[in-house]
This record gives sequence, structure tokens and C-alpha cells, in this order.
Amino acid sequence: MASRARGEDGAPTSRSETASPAREQTRQRVIEAAIGLLTNEGRDAVTTRAVADAAGLQPPAIYRLFGDKDGLLDAVAEHGFTAFLATKRVDPDPQDPIEDLRAGWDVAAEFGLANPALFTLMYSEPSRADSAAFRAGMEILRARIRRLAAGGWLRVDEDLAAQIINATARGAVLTWLSLPEERRNPALLTALREAMVAAVTNEKPSVRAPGPAGAARALRAALPDQSNLSVAEQHLLGEWLNRLADDS
Repeated sequence: MASRARGEDGAPTSRSETASPAREQTRQRVIEAAIGLLTNEGRDAVTTRAVADAAGLQPPAIYRLFGDKDGLLDAVAEHGFTAFLATKRVDPDPQDPIEDLRAGWDVAAEFGLANPALFTLMYSEPSRADSAAFRAGMEILRARIRRLAAGGWLRVDEDLAAQIINATARGAVLTWLSLPEERRNPALLTALREAMVAAVTNEKPSVRAPGPAGAARALRAALPDQSNLSVAEQHLLGEWLNRLADDS
């Protein structure tokens, strides 16, 4: 007699229950169980046996779903990045791009403080930068930085700006979490945020008019002061900038 199919918990299941939605539901249950252990008992408590018990499964199910413990932790981190992404507020045309930068930084810090164990796991391995949700979040940040650059507010290169913003937000959260509760001063977060703003933005925009024409006029005005370009290079760049600056 043919044996009946069995689910991830070893119980008999019908053919419809072995379909992808059922597997995804089981997978999500395991991830939520792991997050519960991580949050309540710490990372060392997240063992395959403990997670399986919390999810009501047998330990082999963890390996079938995630490959190994590292695969499970990567899935938990991806869940965290997805949840973080959902908190990001996107304004394609903010009235004040500097305040928009501050607000984005605050959202990152608030998520970390509300989810300390998960946040620490998310950023504990450099390889997790390959997460799809992490990359989507970075695109939101890069768009915010690009608007600053286009408006003449950006003091540094766009890549460096992204690194500074990420480093200060992450460092602020991890430093806060490392402190005893009685030493956690909200002024620390404000000071680190304002240090970030000062590091990546100008006090006043260097471009007065929006769009490429305004940027070209600003660069054209600064061109004579550039000593690292040859006369021929300055002349060629000047021609390009003239075309852009006159394009209305």
C-alpha cells in the first residue's frame, strides 16, 4: 500500500497541504518561533531543536526548510530587513530635504531600538547585504541622497554619504544597546544624528536652481578655481557646462 505524504511536522497530510502555500506558512512559523527565542532569550537560545520545539515541528524540518542553522538565521535577518523596509516613509519630493534625511535616520534608529536582538542579528554578518529587502532599503536611501546632491546640499560623494548615514545610525543603535539603562541618554542619538547631517550636507545649497542647468551653473562658477584640470580639460568641461546651463 502506498504511504501517505507527511508534512514538515511528520503528521499525515493531503496532497493539497504539500503545496507551496503550506510550506511557506510552515516556514513563516519557524521564523516567528526563532524571532521569539531571539528576542526573549538571546541568540544562543536559537538552536535548531529549540526552534523546532517552539514551532511544533521535528528538528529535521528546519534542515529541509532552511538547509542549516545559518540558513535559518539568514531567513530571520531577511524577515527583519523586510519589516524595516515597511517602516520607511518615502517622499519623492520633500519640502525640506535635510529634514527628510533626519526623518529617515530617525526611522532606522527607532526600528533598531524597538527590535534590539533582531537588529543586532541583521547587521552581524556583512554577507546579509545581499538581502533583497536590504538592497531595496538602500535604494530608498540612495534616492534621498540623490535629491540632496541635485539640490546642491550634498557635501561629500554619494557613496560616502550612504556609508556615513548607515554607519552613524547603526553605531548609534548598537552603542545605545550596549549601555546600562541608567546611562542611556537620548541626547546621544540626537548628537550622532546631527553629526551625520553636518558631515554629509552643506549649511546652504550650492545650487540655487533645480535640475541640471542649476547644477551646471554652480559648477561653471567654481571651475576657474580648479587647479587639478589642464587648460584643455577646463575648456572642454566649460563647453559642456555652458550647454547644460543654457538648456532651459
